Amino acid sequence: MGGTEEELANAQREIAMLREELAETNQGVLALYAELDDKAEELRQVSDLKSRFLSYMSHEFRTPLVSIQSMARLLLERFDGPLSEEQERQVAFIQSCSAEMSGMVDDLLDLAKVEAGRITISPDWFELIDLFAALRGMFKPIATSAAVEVVFEEPDGVPALFSDNQKVAQILRNFISNALKFTEAGTITISARSESDNHVRLSVADTGPGIAEHDLPNLFVEFSQVRSLRTPAWRGTGLGLSVCKRFAELLGGRVEVESRLGVGSVFSVVLPVKGPVEESAEPAE
Repeated sequence: MGGTEEELANAQREIAMLREELAETNQGVLALYAELDDKAEELRQVSDLKSRFLSYMSHEFRTPLVSIQSMARLLLERFDGPLSEEQERQVAFIQSCSAEMSGMVDDLLDLAKVEAGRITISPDWFELIDLFAALRGMFKPIATSAAVEVVFEEPDGVPALFSDNQKVAQILRNFISNALKFTEAGTITISARSESDNHVRLSVADTGPGIAEHDLPNLFVEFSQVRSLRTPAWRGTGLGLSVCKRFAELLGGRVEVESRLGVGSVFSVVLPVKGPVEESAEPAE
């Protein structure tokens, strides 16, 4: 009988010790959760500050850039008198650089809006043939190299998309601009085709220098840049493709890239025929 009482007492002591250990463990877990919450709040504040800084600086840069571009345009149009050949070349260079910097500012502003959750999606039905026509007109005065041909293939048999036309156009503009920047000779082909699961693939293929396989995973990372055989130092913020990736995800799609050194690259965005929206309209007849 005494042995049984002693065993019961030992068991009760062990249970008490386990309860104490469990209580200490719970306190440790609660303290860890509190510390994690504090760190998460700090990270949120830092992210918010970064987004606000990017947005503020983007707006501040935009005003002088618009002024520079306007003045350069006035000079090139000879409103203040004729220019010498060298002056015209220099003013054209100023205009080109300001346009390039304006594109960087737009990328920074888009990134700030995405991170702050202030990007709005305005979906509607549109035909890809109309989108391609607009892009063709936009790039006609830019694609001036006789060694590079820009080809827009007719999107025959590809359905209309219910998505944000402007966001889709911005993704393709970025792809085409990169292709023009790094393709010295050959062809840049913009095409569209249907995917088997109610998706559409929009692609921009070039005959540029190509990208090494180990660099491909970094292409869509913010502020990341890779080096090519012909362009050892690429200019830019390294944000354009990252913004494309964010936009594609907001539209319910994804971006992809295939490339071979010395052959060229294919950048694609795969989008659903009907994007992720609560209510949708029917396509126009």
